[in-house]
Amino acid sequence: MPEIKVHSDVTGTAWKIVVTEGQAVAKGDELMIAEAMKMEIPHFSPESGVVKKICVEEGAAISEDELLFIIEI
Repeated sequence: MPEIKVHSDVTGTAWKIVVTEGQAVAKGDELMIAEAMKMEIPHFSPESGVVKKICVEEGAAISEDELLFIIEI
């Protein structure tokens, strides 16, 4: 099945992950909230599918363009 990889837009912290592996998501659903420079930056699903893999742990430092999620479409 095709996959979509979701990357971080910012360098910061994976403040809150709001999905679980195996969860169905719709296009535009929130996957995670990152914290950068005391701002909350949400990351959304670019397509509908199933969260195949969460590649970051909650509370972990993340870099810009780091792989966060793999979504099976």
